[in-house]
Amino acid sequence: MSQDIRDFVTPSCDLLGLGEPTHATPVFAEVRNALFAQLVDRGFRSIALETDRVAALVANDYVQDGTGTLDLAMSEGFTHVFGTVEANRRLIAWMREYNDGRTPAERLSFHGFDTQTENTSAPSPRRYLEYARDFLGLDVDIAGPAGDDERWSRTEAVMDAASSVGATADAYRLRAIAADLLATLRSRKPEPTTDAWSRAELHLMAGIDLLRYHRQCAEPLEPSERYMPLVATRDAIMARNLLEIRAAESGRGRTLVFAHNLHLRRQSSTMRMAGTDVTWFPAGALVAPLLGDRYTFVATSLGSCEPIALHEPEAETYEGFLQKHVTTPWALLPASDVPPASVRTDPVQRQGYFPLDQEILADADALLHVRDQDAA
Repeated sequence: MSQDIRDFVTPSCDLLGLGEPTHATPVFAEVRNALFAQLVDRGFRSIALETDRVAALVANDYVQDGTGTLDLAMSEGFTHVFGTVEANRRLIAWMREYNDGRTPAERLSFHGFDTQTENTSAPSPRRYLEYARDFLGLDVDIAGPAGDDERWSRTEAVMDAASSVGATADAYRLRAIAADLLATLRSRKPEPTTDAWSRAELHLMAGIDLLRYHRQCAEPLEPSERYMPLVATRDAIMARNLLEIRAAESGRGRTLVFAHNLHLRRQSSTMRMAGTDVTWFPAGALVAPLLGDRYTFVATSLGSCEPIALHEPEAETYEGFLQKHVTTPWALLPASDVPPASVRTDPVQRQGYFPLDQEILADADALLHVRDQDAA
């Protein structure tokens, strides 16, 4: 066992996936910060979190050269409420301090690799398409067919096909506009690529992704059938974002990606939503075959956490074995060192905790076990 993640990074690895088994406790983000500091000494120059890719530009501007303030980076540079996590604030502050006085090639960069969506809501594509239009200096009406932003973002637009905007004439008009904007933008790609051009492309792709997501929302499916294609669409976008981030960072160094275990594992993931088991291929399963031994996945587990009523695991479970054998507050070990055991049954849905099982251990190269919420 070890507390040095560098022991588990092979020379070929350039994308290291570090999972967390629940978003309900910040302890994994605290440990992540310590591990990222170790990885910087091993040639890692970027980190990607489970937050909106476009919004993360605000946080990266602060990290890179101090543009804006730390408060602004946290309030506008994060989505999915992750800007309120104190460990994320410390991460951004540390990265800014590290970069101060360093050359651009040496600086650390911050990325989001998620979409703008939640399980039951997705925003309008309007502002993302307008950003690209304005960059190109074109006179194209986007606000007209987009209409009020609220008609896209309300829950009914995602959960009720009859209320969705995704298959309307306005949506198809926006898809045609977006395709024209993308063709024009790429015909004007400068060499070398400028930051301004890259931001315009990133915004435009975000708008196209939202149109794609809303089109899926318009499918007339039963409530129990709606979640799987939506979750799968989101993870497909996540996978593409990760590959693009790696392409952008390949000349500078390696990347750590931090997200829920379910997004990073190599095989299909399953979770229960609206009383139905939803199974899909996550981002990790999509990028792993393309990257081969360049991708490493570290799964995570938690022994107990009283604030979320996750109590001490039973001895015969995977977490029970780890609680007995991990004598430090947290430790890393090869996933193959964990023997077959029972899957714990005490977690409840509100905790968001997904217990270890043999399948996720088979997906993982290593395992990070945290004994309790005070481990960091």
